[in-house]
Amino acid sequence: MLTRLALICLTAMFAALPARAAELVMVEEIGCIYCAQWDAEIAEIYPKTPEGQTAPLVRVMQKSAELKAYTLARPVVYTPTFLLVEDNTELARIEGYPGEDFFWGLLEMFLTRHVGFEAAS
Repeated sequence: MLTRLALICLTAMFAALPARAAELVMVEEIGCIYCAQWDAEIAEIYPKTPEGQTAPLVRVMQKSAELKAYTLARPVVYTPTFLLVEDNTELARIEGYPGEDFFWGLLEMFLTRHVGFEAAS
């Protein structure tokens, strides 16, 4: 049985743990030409951007067991689908790859709205 002091210490320890950060989950499938286009235009630079630092990229295949670990608002139908998640729960999504300019704009909007991201001025 835990003593009161041990319980207080455990509570303080868990309270001090940081909340799980946001992630950008890219759902893809083999042969997806829009996934390949995203790879060519964005994949290399994404981790170096403020957006990539705020929501690191996690790649999963569309019909994989890894995708089942997330609580989604609805099933993923199109690839790529980009899911902004926090604590494995979907906050927002971009279905398809609308091109580099639209992708960055939508991602910035979602990060600002859902995780307090502040774009560089």
